[in-house]
Amino acid sequence: MLHHPTVPSPAPVDVSAYEQVSSLLQGGEVAVLTGAGMSTPSGIPDYRGPDGRRRVQPMMYSEFLADLEGRRRYWARAFAGWERFSAAGPNVAHHAVARWQRAGALSGIITQNVDGLHQAAGARDVIELHGSLARVVCLDCSRAYPRPEVHGWLAEANPTFLVADRDSVVQPDGDVVLTAEQVRAFTVVPCPGCGCDRLKPDVVFFGGTVDKALVEASFALVERARSVLVLGSSLQVMSGYRFVRRAAALAKPVAVITRGSTRGSAETSVHVDALLEDVLPRLADQIGA
Repeated sequence: MLHHPTVPSPAPVDVSAYEQVSSLLQGGEVAVLTGAGMSTPSGIPDYRGPDGRRRVQPMMYSEFLADLEGRRRYWARAFAGWERFSAAGPNVAHHAVARWQRAGALSGIITQNVDGLHQAAGARDVIELHGSLARVVCLDCSRAYPRPEVHGWLAEANPTFLVADRDSVVQPDGDVVLTAEQVRAFTVVPCPGCGCDRLKPDVVFFGGTVDKALVEASFALVERARSVLVLGSSLQVMSGYRFVRRAAALAKPVAVITRGSTRGSAETSVHVDALLEDVLPRLADQIGA
């Protein structure tokens, strides 16, 4: 099943901190940076708990590139979990951010998530820093394919292979844990364009590099914003943390709403330790979004 992690109950929201975040939103031109905590209420677990420690070991980019067996392991697990993962829908936090955008409070949205749930909630022009699981690219010929189409090819090539049932735990990458025997029975499909076996989801794996153009667009968004609001991220990964550092260097206020501490505490102006689904809809109502 799509897994809802168990977390300790948050402390009562600091009213002063909450009002400071509300004031920033009412001031407009807020650059929003979102992390995995946005999507946990939708049933998509995150890599790290509120303590910032990684609790899921993801596929490394070097493993995926190394050989066919690494790619077989990835695609078998991803195929088994895709239907459950793709069934996840946006939650109240995603809808609140979309409401802020429609109300004109935001200068833009940067997400570290790869699930497309901001767009499903109605947000526009979202910078997908780490890509999207809904797209697949060929590492040899650069052709791109919709993920549902690739899933269909894999289903044809593996007619008796299992898919995740309601009791399966779907992980952050949309995959499920399989045995070595199950993986060995899986057939990887080639790219229809060039015939190679190096189809890859259009996402940045751990150990990979974020597209330079996306990084530059994100820096530009932060630089033209009046403030930065981080939602659901511990900022442990530099790909997101660097934008907080840039904002602080430019003396722009940085607000954070997430459970637990973050790597960016030194750059943070105000921190609301709370669940996004509890706080964000209230903020949207308060600013008239």
